Amino acid sequence: MLPKAAIFPVSKDSSTLQYVARVFIGESLDSVNLVVDLNGPLVWMAKSASHQSQQPIRSCSLKCSMANSIRGGGAEYNPSSMSCTLPAENTISRMSKSGNLSEDMMAMEFWDGIRSSSFAKSEKFLFLSSPNLLLKGLAHDARGMLGLGDSRISLPSQFSTTFGFFERKFSVCLSPKKGAVFLGGNPFETQISSSMMFTPLISKKSEGYYIDVGSIKVSGKKLALDQKGSLGAKISTTVPYTTFESTIYAGFVESYVSAAVSMNLSRVQSVAPFEVCFSSKHMGNVPSIDLVLQSELVKWRIDGENSMVVVSEEMMCLGFLDGGVNPRDSIVVGGHQIEDHLLEFNMGNSMLGFASLLKGEKKCSDFEAADRESL
Repeated sequence: MLPKAAIFPVSKDSSTLQYVARVFIGESLDSVNLVVDLNGPLVWMAKSASHQSQQPIRSCSLKCSMANSIRGGGAEYNPSSMSCTLPAENTISRMSKSGNLSEDMMAMEFWDGIRSSSFAKSEKFLFLSSPNLLLKGLAHDARGMLGLGDSRISLPSQFSTTFGFFERKFSVCLSPKKGAVFLGGNPFETQISSSMMFTPLISKKSEGYYIDVGSIKVSGKKLALDQKGSLGAKISTTVPYTTFESTIYAGFVESYVSAAVSMNLSRVQSVAPFEVCFSSKHMGNVPSIDLVLQSELVKWRIDGENSMVVVSEEMMCLGFLDGGVNPRDSIVVGGHQIEDHLLEFNMGNSMLGFASLLKGEKKCSDFEAADRESL
């Protein structure tokens, strides 16, 4: 029987709030930690003396042309080494440095629907070998970033090409402690198929996974937004908390505070980076937040566990931040809001499936990490 998916265990770094995946790379299959970048077009890793098996890709090759197909291109001919050179971006620090496109072995743990069962190896996995300087701002021990974007050399695309019996899709299931990225299949397909909603992924000028948000509701009341048409919302694993453009945020905060006060929540002095904080006495009863998508029947509900951040035993704060006056994206749905949700990105038909696991039996933290000795 064919496996359902490949699994990459993910843990959350408490100091940076970044999600870190563990991969096995190189001829000796060394364990390497990479920060999960949902929208990253490729996998990049800092150069390591221990990875002697990596092979550089020549600039005149088909593989270099594939890399150059990333939106915006950027692959360059390096006459001194004839290697395929292109920029890698640390999307945390916004720093970008050039690196050499290389290939090496990567091991992938297969998932049979119950537990991880076997390993397969991609003999010639493409990644960018980058300078150590690019690691600034990443979680401790992270050696690069794991790009899951919709490009020809992202992790999901390479996986689908290497193991052709899998669909071109992947799922992300994160939690405050541990979770997983699944390539090729939905781990909870039978358990949550009836509760999963679907919305189109839309194309934007910049790289990334976007959805249309027609309106925002707080406790069922629609915000009065000065907008023409729907808003494009980017989904991100590198932004810790959802951000709204300043005018949207101002109206959102006003509506939320009004709803919270009517539910007997007591506002207290704020704590950075949060603007709105409350006493924790009524933690179980907070206003609901809905991102209404292509119709009133399709909405992403953000309940208390995903809307509030527990700061102390006495205080909780609204986990939404002001994104500024002219941000790159009007709405960015951040990590805290997608935790304990299963997000299924179907790159074949450009659809996003989403379902909350907060009240179900299955949790994102249920998945066991790979055992190095079983490779």
